[in-house]
Formats: sequence, structure tokens, C-alpha cells
Amino acid sequence: MHVTRLAQAPAYQAPGHDAMRMLRLQGREAGPAEALWLGLSHLLPGGGTTLDASPLEKMYLVLAGEVTVSNGAETIILGPWDSCRFAPGEPRALANQTNQTATILLAMPIA
Repeated sequence: MHVTRLAQAPAYQAPGHDAMRMLRLQGREAGPAEALWLGLSHLLPGGGTTLDASPLEKMYLVLAGEVTVSNGAETIILGPWDSCRFAPGEPRALANQTNQTATILLAMPIA
């Protein structure tokens, strides 16, 4: 068993992310993992990502607030406990278009 306390979760940066605080909860710098890693992101008002594709599948779960997600063809607003999957190679953009911080959980395979 490997436990990561939120207070000790390492922060990380990713290209194309703006006005976001990102923490690794499991995997990579946060500890051992074989198949996937978990991240927690706080999106400040106006924060988000650029529209970009990745060869890796991504799954998001909104824990608090509202997050606008898009694949470039379709745009949806997700609220608490709503989730979204982006397929490998599918473009994705996240945005917080509200005046409150939004929090999301990310699950992603280890490359």
C-alpha cells in the first residue's frame, strides 16, 4: 500500500496549462504505479488548458465547481461528480468560465 497525503502531494507543471495548481496524488513523483497515475487540479477562474491532443487516454472527474470541456467539435459543461473521457489522440481543452475555483481529478496511463 502507498499513501499520499494531500499536504505532501507534489506539485507539477504541464505545458499549455494556465491558472491551474496541479498535484500528483499517485504515480510518478507521488510514488510507485504500474499502469496509471492520478492528479488533482484546481482551476482558478479563467484558468484552463489549450486545445491539444495526446496519444494517451485521459479521464476527468469534476469534484467541485464547473469545468467546460471541449474536443474542438463539441463543448460540454461538467458539474460536481460528472466525468469525461478523452480517447487517445482526441483533442481536449478544459476551462473554468466561472468566478469560483473548480477542482478535477485526472486519471491517466503512465506513458
